Amino acid sequence: MRNIFLFIRRYFNFLFFLLLQVFSIYLIVHYSRYHKAMFTATANEVTGVINEQYNKIEYYFHYKQANESLVKANEQMYNKLKGDFELPDTSSKTMVDSINVDSLEQYRKYRYFSAKVVANSVAGQNNYIVLSRGAAQDLKEGMGIIEPNSGVVGIVTNVSPNYAVVMSLLHKDSHINGKLMHRGETGTMSWDGKTPNILTLSGIPQSVKVAKGDTIITSGYSTTFPKGMLIGYVEEVIAEKSTNNYSIKLRSAANFYNLEFVYAIDNKQAKEINSLLDSTKKRIQ
Repeated sequence: MRNIFLFIRRYFNFLFFLLLQVFSIYLIVHYSRYHKAMFTATANEVTGVINEQYNKIEYYFHYKQANESLVKANEQMYNKLKGDFELPDTSSKTMVDSINVDSLEQYRKYRYFSAKVVANSVAGQNNYIVLSRGAAQDLKEGMGIIEPNSGVVGIVTNVSPNYAVVMSLLHKDSHINGKLMHRGETGTMSWDGKTPNILTLSGIPQSVKVAKGDTIITSGYSTTFPKGMLIGYVEEVIAEKSTNNYSIKLRSAANFYNLEFVYAIDNKQAKEINSLLDSTKKRIQ
């Protein structure tokens, strides 16, 4: 203890100078939007590098599950190939499909980008996921994120050149549209910050028949996710006393405890749609 006090006494001026420097940096970052944005981007890049190095060690213990996820993802992709379908013989004439696949590219609405998870949290109330892919690899803010089995994971909220931060569904500020697959009614998905992998769907009227095991999917009413992405499966249906709606508890389709690889969804029409909405709002104002 005596040596500690002697050290502080000897280097008091230098330590006090460092303290003032840290406080000055805090004030600059906190009250300047430009410096705050630069600091966030730099911190995201540095944190991403550290998490990636740590994840390389942990990754070797998950080879089996990672391979299983990749096999399932490839199976889904192969099932969408044009060559997997064959027209029946009409016995009158032979039809040859002369459409070049590349010629359909102009009609593409969604493109998928694979990414590796290098950091993930589930224990807090505001959980984030870090991906080892960023703006230099075509990722951008607002992209929806799904896992290999089409389970919704979250939305990209920040990107640096080589990394991206995703707001997980397990975040108290996360709100996306959810839809009953068989009935079609839509509501709002949220998380109460308590139990991981258990979400809440609100806004569904009690006149609708909902049962345990029903599937909840994305509605397609936003530019983030296509219609039909899996959100979860109904676990419990609770009738709210204060309203005529249900509070539906569901288990998420994505397993947030063990995310290895994900897919980012780029909506090619999002820019045009958002631009149109912004111009409409300005006219109204």
